[in-house]
Amino acid sequence: MPKTAEDGPAEATPKPVTAEEQLIREGDIAGDYLERLLDLLDYDGDIDLDVEAGRAIVSIDGGEDLEKLVGDRGSGLESLQELTRLAVQQASGNRSRLMLDIAGWRQGRRDELTELGERTAKDVIDSGQPVKLRPMTPFERKVVHDAVSRIKGVNSESEGEEPRRQVVVFPSGG
Repeated sequence: MPKTAEDGPAEATPKPVTAEEQLIREGDIAGDYLERLLDLLDYDGDIDLDVEAGRAIVSIDGGEDLEKLVGDRGSGLESLQELTRLAVQQASGNRSRLMLDIAGWRQGRRDELTELGERTAKDVIDSGQPVKLRPMTPFERKVVHDAVSRIKGVNSESEGEEPRRQVVVFPSGG
């Protein structure tokens, strides 16, 4: 039976949300969550939100106590990233791939790992022998794999089980 004016207003079809809009929303949720956390800790920090390579990127900079949140070898940062992802998932209903950086630690670590991957690849080319690196987090392994992939004559793969998963760099055939 067709609707009439007496039936009330017609239901509006919700406008589909683009992937970029969803990532911006994730960043906003994460920013609010992290701002509340910083307030609770009485830490100062500027929160910056961005979307890059299909994921929300949240950075906290500017406070002198922020290094404490990073923790030993980024362990606090990794934990805080997971908590923030869970907060985003709870609020949005979507699993988040959000990336968190605090006090530029992740970018600095990315630079170190890129250099490690390049240096290891050159060592493998020179010696012809595979090299196993120490166990790393998924973020660290990806950075090393990306660095190795840009060098001809070597390949890399991850082996082992978390948390002892490690990158192996080996000569490529040919």
